Amino acid sequence: MDLETEFEAERGRLVAVAYRMLGSRSEAEDAVQETWLRYAGALADPTARAEIRHLGGWLTTTCARICLDVLRSARVRRETYPGQWLPEPVVTPLGGAPGPDGFAPDPADRAVRRDQLGTALLVVLERLSPEQRVALVLHDVFAVPFARIAEVLASTPEAARQHASRARRAVTATDVPRHTADPAEQRRVLAAFAAATESGDLDALVRVLAPDVVLIGDSGGHFPTARRPVVGVDPVARFLLGLFARAGRYGQRLRATPVLVDGVLGLHLETVQPDGQLLRMVTAFTVHDGRITGLFHQLNPDKLHRLPPLRPDATWPPRW
Repeated sequence: MDLETEFEAERGRLVAVAYRMLGSRSEAEDAVQETWLRYAGALADPTARAEIRHLGGWLTTTCARICLDVLRSARVRRETYPGQWLPEPVVTPLGGAPGPDGFAPDPADRAVRRDQLGTALLVVLERLSPEQRVALVLHDVFAVPFARIAEVLASTPEAARQHASRARRAVTATDVPRHTADPAEQRRVLAAFAAATESGDLDALVRVLAPDVVLIGDSGGHFPTARRPVVGVDPVARFLLGLFARAGRYGQRLRATPVLVDGVLGLHLETVQPDGQLLRMVTAFTVHDGRITGLFHQLNPDKLHRLPPLRPDATWPPRW
């Protein structure tokens, strides 16, 4: 095969690797494009290409090194980010096929969703050092040996193993929102959530939220949102009722449709503010033991530019 054909056969996996490391679809695509440029430059000579016995491993290592550099520079950018940060969501219709809004996932979307980490875990990965994140993703998600991870990190296999172990402890900590619900339970809980917020029934909403539920909102400074996580059933419930009450008072009624957000059932919502500005929001949920343990509101339009508009017949509460 020629270089381009060989690379395209690996592109989907590389996008999946880079997205899980970076939490940004656009940054992942940039990292994969840089991997292509290095690949084409380093292996254009047939003799050099013949020395590579496992192309997938070579490309994964190269892409991971690029992602490691991005993560290290991202630390500085995140420190100046306005408000809370959430990953750029991968949103697809239920079932991953074209839905009522006509949107179909492209091959890179399908690759990103394979062995999906979920929004909550991508948020937790932000707590890790770049080295820990790379080691965990490569080893636990993509089964890359520690010897190869050590090459990426310029360390020893023992050090790479230690990075992964520390990362594993962080992502399984007790304060990480748990998500164990199957699709049927997710649908049931989210339907109860939507009914409670529509009716404004505080008691009903409290019943569907876990005692230690956490809510995080990312608007990138474009819209007002909580600047810190809202934690606890009563604060989160009252925050949500206020949020949906304000949306319902806008000139155009709140509309929504169920979608998959990073492979987990969520909502795509839209309303029009009094000044005529369209407000879009994608909400990801974590559900455990019949209750919502985490809500992740993505409102930053810079991270939602791939979303198609909702159909005019979309409703609130959404049709399940």
